Amino acid sequence: MSNIAPNTATNPKTAMVTGATSGFGDAIARRLVAEGWRIVATGRRQDRLDALVEALGGPAVVHPLCFDIRDEEATRAALASLPAEFADISVLVNNAGLALGTGAAQDCDLDQWRTMIDTNVTGLVTITRLLLDRLIARRGLIVNLASVASNWPYPGGNVYGGTKAFVKQFSLGLRCDLSAQGVRVTSIEPGLSESEFTLVRTGGDKAAYDALYAGANPLQPEDIAETVRWVVSLPPHVNINSVEIMPVSQSWSPFKIHRETPA
Repeated sequence: MSNIAPNTATNPKTAMVTGATSGFGDAIARRLVAEGWRIVATGRRQDRLDALVEALGGPAVVHPLCFDIRDEEATRAALASLPAEFADISVLVNNAGLALGTGAAQDCDLDQWRTMIDTNVTGLVTITRLLLDRLIARRGLIVNLASVASNWPYPGGNVYGGTKAFVKQFSLGLRCDLSAQGVRVTSIEPGLSESEFTLVRTGGDKAAYDALYAGANPLQPEDIAETVRWVVSLPPHVNINSVEIMPVSQSWSPFKIHRETPA
């Protein structure tokens, strides 16, 4: 992607974007910087974080934190290391997450299930809890990236869909607890989207990636980034509870029915 010249707003606010090294997270970081935000960008790949810092205006604009969100000790240490100018986080975008495998539950790898749960659920709730005091102090906003899989099951979705259903419900629970503190919470639930996410899910199978998106005109990371920008830009008395987004090409199928073969 090309470099983006940041808006030169005075006293910019700070947003943390997890999983900022690719896909939605990368696009969200770029979009918010263009709106004048400072970004704390997290991810597991230092080289990509360094490239993001360089592309978006340097260390005065983007502060990189390289750690695995599944590791609570590393998460705590990363947050404790934030310099003062990036410490007052008023928006948390919980984007870090993944899907592994597309098979039926009875054929799946238990380690892949655990990785999805540790990343999509445990990592997300850990970093949220560790930042809540800061977000409450600034009457901030939490944006959680869920999925249409949180609402609509599909074959092979099993644990991934379960983790995203948790994210959606957790968002609603946070709303109940934080409304008196003025903290807003939004669940964004994308449908078919073209990003590195699918390559990870298929173990790098480029042919499967191409087949999934062929002729579908799927959502792009920039579409989700624009949605986050809109949510973040709203007045502090307005809360968007959830946004479900699909490409026009995607809709719903009839209920699946298994039929016995007559003896």
